[in-house]
Amino acid sequence: MRADRLISIILLLQNNGRLTSRELSEKLEVSERTIHRDMEALSAAGIPVFAERGSQGGWALAEGYRTNLTGLKAEEMQSLLLAHSSSLLRDLGLDNVFHDAFQKLVAAFPARLREDAAMVRERIHIDGAGWHQSAESLPALPIVQDAVWQQKKLHMQYSREEEVTERIVEPLGLVAKGVIWYLVAATEGDIRTYRISRIANPRILEESFQRPDSFDLATYWEQSTKQFKEQLPRYPARLRFHERALPRMSQQRYVKLVRTEPAVNGWIEADVEFNTLSSACEILLSYGLLAEALAPPELRESVIGQAKSIVTMYGGALK
Repeated sequence: MRADRLISIILLLQNNGRLTSRELSEKLEVSERTIHRDMEALSAAGIPVFAERGSQGGWALAEGYRTNLTGLKAEEMQSLLLAHSSSLLRDLGLDNVFHDAFQKLVAAFPARLREDAAMVRERIHIDGAGWHQSAESLPALPIVQDAVWQQKKLHMQYSREEEVTERIVEPLGLVAKGVIWYLVAATEGDIRTYRISRIANPRILEESFQRPDSFDLATYWEQSTKQFKEQLPRYPARLRFHERALPRMSQQRYVKLVRTEPAVNGWIEADVEFNTLSSACEILLSYGLLAEALAPPELRESVIGQAKSIVTMYGGALK
């Protein structure tokens, strides 16, 4: 609807300062001609919007103009109520601040939306921590976070396996993967990812740095994750498993079902990919009698050897 779009234009200009017709058209998914018509409508309605020409030009609101209009729809309000993770906010030291801001947000809602807000909180709770809590200690996180905010270089010690190195990095952003925190930073002309729990003795330096104009944290993380998955080792195998095991097998973290054949008498044969021989053996043993390794021969031998060792450990004997 046009009214919603006009409200969106005001809020975009209020939050971004200046935007071109092209930028507005891309964000709102309309033509530049439509944006020009909308600007005329806003001006006619008394909104102090104006255009600046030149390479640095664009549409802007008169200096000092702000609106209290948010135009929140019920669905938008619900997304704000649900889009948080208490454990991650606690790691950043923002859980109390979030609670106060949340109460102010709800208080600003019209009466009808306040009722909807109460209903959402009564009926939906998001627990992003998962069942397996991370035992990682994060003493470095507050200092690393400050370096990110201040855009200052960071001196730190970083441990990987048995090696500890000293590094000076340019912190670009923080990423929470589940409940694991990572620092994305530029160093030696490259951008790298560091696990926060492996950082020791961080120290913010006085020297600032120039953030790359083209860098986007979400895009970098998506590409980095994709590259990481592509570089994981692959161990192909042929399995035979009961159809009752298919749902679990389909969701198994380190198993990729490449090709499955139709079930015959309740049993399925499939080509799969594990990461390594060792992980393949461990995973198959966890399925007990519901899964069998058909190939390669070394995988069958490894599973048989582990099974014999288990029987021996429990004081029994294979017949």
